[in-house]
This record gives sequence, structure tokens and C-alpha cells, in this order.
Amino acid sequence: MEAVARAKFARGSARKVRRVVELIKGKNVEEALNILSFVPKYAAKYLEKTLKSASANAISQEGTAKLKAEDLYIKKIFVDGGPLMKRIRPASMGRAFRIRKRTNHLTIVVSDEVEGKKKIEAKPAVKKQVEKAEKPKEVKPKKEKKARKEKVVRKRKSEEKEKEE
Repeated sequence: MEAVARAKFARGSARKVRRVVELIKGKNVEEALNILSFVPKYAAKYLEKTLKSASANAISQEGTAKLKAEDLYIKKIFVDGGPLMKRIRPASMGRAFRIRKRTNHLTIVVSDEVEGKKKIEAKPAVKKQVEKAEKPKEVKPKKEKKARKEKVVRKRKSEEKEKEE
């Protein structure tokens, strides 16, 4: 069961709101509300309002006997850019600088089912890689480098003796 809440034409750039949205994406509604209450950003205030509205919508659709607020999860949450409010700031020598006051549209979908928490079966090739990673590697005894060097040195010495003779 899903419920949707939207906040349209909210002030603030979508980019700044997305930073706060990443903190609560996929979390339990109660946990998300706790996080938002401690985030010192302007966007957190109306994110919190919209999230409360979405959970209230879900409860009113389903009824309090069937659904509780602690059972809800954030299924989808996304922020789209809204229209710009264009303003002008007077500048020196008769010029004017444009000020773009940005807005955004926030959409939150809550559900009693957790999306993304389902176990996805991996492909056979991936399973083999995982199994290899989990197995401890067999350690082969390394050949001693000193023994090799000694053999080379002995050979050279014997070759030098033969040349001398």
C-alpha cells in the first residue's frame, strides 16, 4: 500500500534539497523524522512536513487498525526543479544583474513494504566470484631466493675457473 505527498513550488534549489534527501532515502518514517529534526538545513523543515503528510495520507487511506506509522518506509523520494523567479538587482552605470530565485517540487512515496531490502539472487558468475573471495587462499611455501642466488654465484665461479684453466 502506497501513499504520496507532494510539496510544490518550495523555495530553495533542488540541488541543496537533494543533499538532505540522501540522508533519509529508504529509511523508516520514524527514523527519517528523527534525522530531519537534527539537520540544520532549511530544506529539512519542509521535508519533515511533507513526510508527516505522506504518512498521514497512508494511515487515512488504510485505516489505523490495519496500519501504524512505525510500519511505513520511504519507498521513493525525489526532488525536481521548479520554475525560476527572476528578479533584477540594480548595478553601477545603469546595468542590472539578474537574480534567479530557485524553486523545487518534492515528492515522497511511503509504503508498508520495503523496496530495495529484498534479496536479489546473483548471477552464477557473480556467485563464483563471491565464493572465491570467501575461501581462504592456500599459502604455497615460497622458494628461498638465497638458495637461487647461491646457485648462480657457484655457476659463475665455476665458469671463471674453467676460463682461467
